[in-house]
Amino acid sequence: MWYLLSEGNLKMQFIKNGPDIPERLLQSHEEGRVVFFSGAGISYPAGLPGFEGLVYQLYHELGITPNDVQKTAIDNKEYDRAITLLEVYVVGGRETVRKSLLKVLSPNFSLPNATLTHEALLILSKNRKGQTRHITTNIDPIFREITSYNKGVTPYVAPLLPIPKSSWNGLIYLHGLLPKEPEINSLNELVISSGDFGRAYLNEGWAARFVSELFRNYTVCFVGYSISDPILRYMMDALAADSQMGETLPEMFAFASYSKGNEKAIINEWQAKNVTPILYLEDESHICLHGTIQRWSETYRDGSLGKERIVADSAMLKPMASTRQDNYVDRMLWALNDPTGLPAKHFADLDPVPTLDWLEPLCEERYLTDLKNTKTSYSQIRRKISMEPEAWMSLVSFSTTSCQLDNRMFHLARWLTRHLDDPRLVIWIAKCGGQLHETFAKLIKEQLKKIEILKQATNNEELTRLQDNAPNMIPRPAMSTLWCLILGGFLKSPDRNFKFYDWLERFKFSGLTTPLRLELREILAPRVVLRETYKKDLDMLDESLQVRDLVSWDIELNSSNIYSFLQPYTNNSDWIEALPRLLPDITLLLRDTLDLMRVMGDADDHHDFSYIHQPSISDHFQNKEFYEWTALIKMAKEAWIVTAQYNPQNARLVAEDWFQTPYPLFKRLAFFTAAHPNNVISINQALDWLLSDNCRWLWSDKTKRESIRLLVDIAPKLEPNTLATLEDAIMIGPPRDIYLKDIENERWIQIMDREIWLRLLKIETAGAKLGKNTKAKLDSLAIQHPEWQFADDDREEFSHWMSDGNEWIKSLDVPLSRRKMVAWLKQHPHVSHWEEDNWRQRCHDNFNTTVCALFALSQEDIWPIDRWRTALRTWATKGFLNRSWRYMAPVLNNASNEIIQTLTNEISWWLHEIARTFEHHEAIFFSFCKKILAIKFQICSDADEDVVAKSLNQPIGHVTEALLRWWYRRELEDAQTLPEEIKTIFTELCNINIDKYRYGRIFLAANVVNLFRVDFEWTHTHLLPLFDWQNSQIEAQSAWEGFLWSPRLYWPLLSTIKASFLNTATHYQSLGKHKEQYAALLTFAGLELNESFSIIELRKATRSLPISGIRASAQALVRALEGAGDQRSNYWANRVLPYLQTIWPKSHEYRTSEISEALALLCIVAQEEFTAAFNFLQHWLQPIEHLNYILNKLDKLNLCSLYPETALAFLDLVINENKQWLPLNLKKCLKDIETVEPKHSSDVRFKRLNEFAQLYEKS
Repeated sequence: MWYLLSEGNLKMQFIKNGPDIPERLLQSHEEGRVVFFSGAGISYPAGLPGFEGLVYQLYHELGITPNDVQKTAIDNKEYDRAITLLEVYVVGGRETVRKSLLKVLSPNFSLPNATLTHEALLILSKNRKGQTRHITTNIDPIFREITSYNKGVTPYVAPLLPIPKSSWNGLIYLHGLLPKEPEINSLNELVISSGDFGRAYLNEGWAARFVSELFRNYTVCFVGYSISDPILRYMMDALAADSQMGETLPEMFAFASYSKGNEKAIINEWQAKNVTPILYLEDESHICLHGTIQRWSETYRDGSLGKERIVADSAMLKPMASTRQDNYVDRMLWALNDPTGLPAKHFADLDPVPTLDWLEPLCEERYLTDLKNTKTSYSQIRRKISMEPEAWMSLVSFSTTSCQLDNRMFHLARWLTRHLDDPRLVIWIAKCGGQLHETFAKLIKEQLKKIEILKQATNNEELTRLQDNAPNMIPRPAMSTLWCLILGGFLKSPDRNFKFYDWLERFKFSGLTTPLRLELREILAPRVVLRETYKKDLDMLDESLQVRDLVSWDIELNSSNIYSFLQPYTNNSDWIEALPRLLPDITLLLRDTLDLMRVMGDADDHHDFSYIHQPSISDHFQNKEFYEWTALIKMAKEAWIVTAQYNPQNARLVAEDWFQTPYPLFKRLAFFTAAHPNNVISINQALDWLLSDNCRWLWSDKTKRESIRLLVDIAPKLEPNTLATLEDAIMIGPPRDIYLKDIENERWIQIMDREIWLRLLKIETAGAKLGKNTKAKLDSLAIQHPEWQFADDDREEFSHWMSDGNEWIKSLDVPLSRRKMVAWLKQHPHVSHWEEDNWRQRCHDNFNTTVCALFALSQEDIWPIDRWRTALRTWATKGFLNRSWRYMAPVLNNASNEIIQTLTNEISWWLHEIARTFEHHEAIFFSFCKKILAIKFQICSDADEDVVAKSLNQPIGHVTEALLRWWYRRELEDAQTLPEEIKTIFTELCNINIDKYRYGRIFLAANVVNLFRVDFEWTHTHLLPLFDWQNSQIEAQSAWEGFLWSPRLYWPLLSTIKASFLNTATHYQSLGKHKEQYAALLTFAGLELNESFSIIELRKATRSLPISGIRASAQALVRALEGAGDQRSNYWANRVLPYLQTIWPKSHEYRTSEISEALALLCIVAQEEFTAAFNFLQHWLQPIEHLNYILNKLDKLNLCSLYPETALAFLDLVINENKQWLPLNLKKCLKDIETVEPKHSSDVRFKRLNEFAQLYEKS
């Protein structure tokens, strides 16, 4: 099969130089919506004439030379009228002419291929439900002859016709059928003369009614008709009335011959009849027509065009752009959209699992549904099912839905559960609203439970099988954490209606009722917001990766704008009075918030980020209110103050409870209460808190502000002995273990001295009288460090300070005004290890200001590289791409080559992301690409590296893919040729003398099919030589690995590089992680034989594969047979079995346990051909190591009950007694065999297996 250029969508060519069959016709046919009309042309191979030939032969048979009137009718191609004139003219009239038909239309069945086209059309006319729907206007007996032994085809002979709606089934002789004997009544029913046509289509009108109803309900395809055929004229006239009434009919097609030079005229003539012609070059025997019909029927019979076959063929690919004529992504989506859900089920069950890259096209709203005259777009995983506002069927949404998933969506959900370790899946769920459909959530829970059970049982066999077939199925700890959050409903949904303002309005009128208090818990509940993290070159197999390595996240409350809504209530008496009742709830919400942070890896008993998000518990201008969740801290503080005023005892209990609660935040709250002037907490208790846990909280930077405030408050009030205890604790200094381990000793001494100095001076300044030694220490430190001074704003008490920076400040606040930001960037051009700042946040939240600041600096030729790097990373995300490109591309384009080189990684990724969408500065885009390609790079030549993965994270790879993405923005056409903008660059990339370009060549090789189709000459000259192992081993390895990243069985390409393709078998082990793709491709080539490849060539290549390659080939056979769907019997007989007989290697060296396992599975997926498959493959079978999956499949398909004898023989071969545990389903399989065939229980094979099962249970 060949995919070729066409005027419309994709077309398929079944034989070389044959007619191009439109994809829409093929799809309609697969869906059972096509009815074939066969005309006289299909009977030519049996020696029968067309309508014109029939007229001439009738005149000749009756010995009549046409007179002028008759000749005029014939010349005008009014063949029906010529027969009427003959019947009027000849003696014996109508009866004589009709009886002559028996001789004239007597087929010669001895001619080669006499009935092949008829048989092929009957195959094509049988839908997947087993219904045959074919209409012929031929009256000859060929169909009767070939259906005489097929009782499943019901004949209908006009005028006794069925109603052509959904339930009809049969072969319809629309114009009658020649009787076996010359019986006049039957002969008179034939429709061949103008009078007959008038009766059928006009007077009685039964044919017109049938045709009109048929054309309303089906797509019609005419085979064997000429444009001048009177039959077509009558049928088109019958449809004219419907067209005049404004009724839209399904498209009609016709196979139409043309001679060189009149192609356009033929197209116009057919289109004038509202028929789409399928053109083929005319020859005497119409070989192209008959060959196409016959080959089409073979591929249809074997399921090679079915939706499950499309899934099997396309699922191994990555969804990539393609030419308009080769849109395999659309073809895949069409198949998955089948309402039965069978293609989607096959998609979900495929091994290896289809990549998650398919999620993007599945989410595209490319379909329209018309509900009550309202057109609504939908995707494969979100579909409108009624006009109700919430009537959407969706796997993920912004709110919970109750509608049941259909089969399609259910199986797509199953497919997604095989990607539970892919962060892209959780990001997608978050973007879609975070609310899982209950069925989808159940499937995820079941999958996680299954994996956990296997882990606890240390069933490494099954875990390995799962991992091999779905590498991203078993979630690492960080991903398991994310799934717990999602399934627990802890993702924030933007659409959930949590409005704090409405709650406050109701509180204003009714006060704090219990329902309102409980509702407030939900409104202020913390939730996680997930976002895509900046692309990092991480080892995604690293089990130690944390949540923040995989995704970017924040904690937010269900409701927003809490601070602004609370502002008017600051002095509201009702609100103040309600605060003590809310204190337990607020405390609980704070605990929930910190617990969520702990789950995400950003909090524990000794650490949280509250000191950054809310630097001071007491009021202070450093509290910027950037983080909404910190409103809970403010509410807790205010609620405690009111509680202390009216119920000191309860306030003390709350404070004590806070101190005992994990997390530094609650220690800070407790210290705040102890320092509060209401004296609820005693001085001694406050000191005990400070000195507890080896004085951790006295020194921790997480509690620094509140611990110093507490020191200042209690130190002057302490008794001398107690003060001495405090002084001793301070003199010892902070515990080393609360600081980073990698701090150098000199730096550590400096930190310790400053922390001691700070606390001693604070308590002295507060009025405490220090002991002699303590005072001496303080004075010594002051002399050593005269630069250490207190600030007027207490900044020394903070571990985190939003400011313009100094030596001891660890966090800097980037100014908001452009002028101040420019000055700040000049002072802080680099990111400091010792200082944090919010530059990244400024780039995100204050785009315009940061752009202006960087532009202003560039005008002074100042390029703060670290700041540019952060900005470009932030702007290379959705929402900033187009704006950042529009304003900053010209700025960066003026930078020196040295600056560009320093920012290569960031710029190349920026280009990669913007290439699909940018609307300005195209010249600058290409300028950047060329500049980056000109930079010197070192290329790693490690033979074991994954060159494809490497290219995905290299600037050269980024730029090449960016150029391809720019190209794919166009509507690509076959033979279009490459645009000059990229042709020159691609040519340079193909220069094998430049090693660094290999990362780009890999991407070109991955896109070779599109390049081949669009610009054959360029591809043949520059790219295809890279695939030749004779030219360069390393280049061929890289090219093939790139191609096999998303391989295509595209015959024109493989035919062109046939020698290299076949030779790759001898380099199988060099293909890295993509080698199994090659074995599969070679196998599919053998299954779909093409005239360019001989069986001998394919056999030789296949037998050059190592044992691992043969195993991959066997697994490809399984995938291919499963892809045949309900045509697997034919596919086994006509594809798989011939492949095994002629191509599959036969030597003993390939009879291994691993290959046996794949072939055992092949027997099982053959289903109704289980016995035939087993009989052929039984000598290959031997005991299998991994049996659980095999036996589960055997049981699931009920093969033990359907084929007990074969199943017993199968089990006997694949099971031995050396298994460490009893294979699952073995007892069930044996029971099924015994139930159907009790005699088998006495079979020695059955006894052996049964004893094995019983012995294992006893042990």
